[in-house]
Amino acid sequence: MRINDLRYNARSGAFEASVDIRREGHTFHYPCEFQVPQTMDPASVTAGLAARALYMSDTACR
Repeated sequence: MRINDLRYNARSGAFEASVDIRREGHTFHYPCEFQVPQTMDPASVTAGLAARALYMSDTACR
């Protein structure tokens, strides 16, 4: 999994990024938003964005 173009959108109060998930030789791109304060620690931000991408992925185990 790779998080690209991470930025904070002050207007919406959310971190935004494009998250890539690689499965079986293919890369799937998911535009993700995670509404948390800008002061949130980086590890929690990346974990939240990754969780959003996995949720949107039709290949995720549920």
